[in-house]
Amino acid sequence: MTDIFDVIADGTRRDILQLLLRRSTEGESGTSVSQIVSELGISQPTVSKHLKVLRDAELVSVREDGQRRFYSLEVDPLEVVDDWLVPFLVDAFGEDAPDIDWTTVPLPDGAAHAAEVVGRAAASAKHVVTTALRRLGA
Repeated sequence: MTDIFDVIADGTRRDILQLLLRRSTEGESGTSVSQIVSELGISQPTVSKHLKVLRDAELVSVREDGQRRFYSLEVDPLEVVDDWLVPFLVDAFGEDAPDIDWTTVPLPDGAAHAAEVVGRAAASAKHVVTTALRRLGA
């Protein structure tokens, strides 16, 4: 399975995930590639490339209807991110750590930026550790 942090480190993929989340909370049973292209203003080949990465990471599922494909969000793989992130929140707040409740609204811009920074930092840290282990022959 692909490292979830590498997958969500990309801003375009996070935009697609947020779009799928929003549409699912609006009652949609799937979102077509053309709808994603239209709403995000990015090219169809770019959307398809990112959807393949998201499918490989099992973050989206696909339903075929004739020649059209409809994508839906799969949140279970994000539990890895949640499990990794929560200890940092507990360490930062100690006994005053807030209860974390899953909300189904898109992230505000500030939170989206923070998620991007954390995702990039995690991907960078993974690269540094992997490179160091290779050099050590481990």
